[in-house]
Parts: sequence; C-alpha cells; structure tokens
Amino acid sequence: MSLPHSASLPMNPVSAPSTFRPLRRLSTLLYGRPGLLLGILLGPPLIWLGIIYVGSLLMLLSNAFFGLDEFSGQVRHELGLQNFVALLRPENLDVILRTVGMALLVTLTCALLGFPVAYYMARYTSGKTRALFYLGIMLPLWSSYLVRVYAWKLILAKEGVISWLAGSLGLDWLLDGILSLSVIGGPSLSFSRLGTFIVFVYVWLPFMILPIQAAVERIPRSLLEASGDLGATPAQTFRTLILPLALPGVVAGSIFTFSLTLGDYIIPGIIGNSTMYIGQVVYIQQGTAGNLPFAAAFSLVPILIIAVYLSIAKRLGAFDAL
Repeated sequence: MSLPHSASLPMNPVSAPSTFRPLRRLSTLLYGRPGLLLGILLGPPLIWLGIIYVGSLLMLLSNAFFGLDEFSGQVRHELGLQNFVALLRPENLDVILRTVGMALLVTLTCALLGFPVAYYMARYTSGKTRALFYLGIMLPLWSSYLVRVYAWKLILAKEGVISWLAGSLGLDWLLDGILSLSVIGGPSLSFSRLGTFIVFVYVWLPFMILPIQAAVERIPRSLLEASGDLGATPAQTFRTLILPLALPGVVAGSIFTFSLTLGDYIIPGIIGNSTMYIGQVVYIQQGTAGNLPFAAAFSLVPILIIAVYLSIAKRLGAFDAL
C-alpha cells in the first residue's frame, strides 16, 4: 500500500542542504582549536590597538627628537634633545605646574562633592529613586560637550545668571572682590581661572560619582552593623571602615578627572583668560605655530604624568573599582 503524497517521510538529517556543510566544517574546526578561535576574535582589535593606534602614537612621539628649520619651517629629521631642553624653560615649566595643579584641585573637589552623592545613592536609594539619581548624573553626558561649555560661558558671563543673582541679593561687592583677586579673578567669571575651575568640576563630576558609588555598594551592610554593635560612632565607622573600603573607587574616579583635566584644551580656551595649559600649548604648537616636534615633546609630559599616576592608583587598588 503506497503512502499519500502529503504524508511522505521526513528528510534524512544526513541529506541536509549542501550550503550548511562548509559552516559545519568551520564550526568543527574552531571547536577543536580554541586558540584559533581566540585569535580570530582578538586579531582585529589587537591590530587596531597595536598597529593603527599605538603605531601612529609612537610615530607622532618620534617627532619629539626632530627639530624645526627656522627659515623654511620644515621638520629637520636630525635626532636631538633640543625640544626636551626647551621644556625646562621657566615659561614651559609654569604651564606644566599650572596644569597639574588645576588637575589636582579639580580631582580633590570632585571627590569632596561626589562622595556624599555616591554614598547616598548606594545606601539610601533603590528602585525608581536610584534610577532618577542615575538619570540626573548621566543626563548631562548625553548632551554635546561644546553645548555644555558654551552654556556655562553664558552663565558665568558679566551679564549672566550668577552676576544677576549676586546683584539681586546685594552681593555685588563679594563677586567683585573675588574677581579682583590676581590669582583666580578676571573681568568676569567667564574670563577667569575660577570660571575654568568651576566648569572643569561640573563636566567631570559624573566620572567621579559613579566609581565611588560602585565601591560603596560593594561594602557589606553586615560590616556597618558590626561596627555599630561594637560601639563605634558614625564618624569612627566612616573613618576606619567606609573610607578605606571606598578608597579604590575614589582613586578610580580620580583617574578620569585628573587625566581628562590634564589634557583638555577646549574649556581653558572658551572659559578663561590668556592663561595657558598643556593642551592649549600642544594645540597651538602643532596647529598655528606648525612646530610639530615641540608639540610632540610637550605631549610626552601628560603621558608620563598619567603613567606615574596610574602606577600609584594600581597600588591603591583603583582598577578593582573601575
């Protein structure tokens, strides 16, 4: 008795379409050779980092050992240390010290402002409340960097909101007194070192809050309860328990705030007076001045500073909180 045409037997698995056979062979090959699979997965990013990124960076920094012809303005491919000697001039050392000082001050301020916010998020929020905190911290990062900086330029301007508020409260004398200080003052907050500092803190503060919040969240509540049961005051618990355990998060956040401040040239160019920072010197030397060798030599300064800073951060366990 013959079966109906609609009730024919199912296809034999052996007789699968031939188009799947190469894929099956490739899958078998990769399964038997995990090293080959790892090489295929890591090959493209390693080529990008090793050749395109690191290679181009090394080629740029190699220009630091070349010189610039004073008459033609062309790069002379003759090895020398004249650019590194120029870094030791007083005006260049002043730029380096000023930039490092600003980066340290911004990092310290971000830590002081960010720690209470991060601690409150980790210990006293959950669900929708924590989501609102995350949204409030991350929302500025979703907008354009330049838009935020130019918005602060308007806020800090002589006709801006802060000047208007100071006038409404009768605090013109206080604002004028601050601006009259030679170290941090200027014609207005938007043309002063104080204004540059304020914008730096605002822009990089989220990069400090999030690592601290992650570090505090890892502290077991049982340790805090045990500290209270043993008679420790809240101040003692914070000083001897919370702060040491949260320190890797603080150091991890400082990596972002310190390095980003150290190399930024946009904020000092938009907010601030004619005071120069490392990023501005590198930008001007390789752009307007056309002195690529000296710009490359100056680029080594933040790289070396960050290398030392990262080695210290690694000893403090900062990478565990990233």
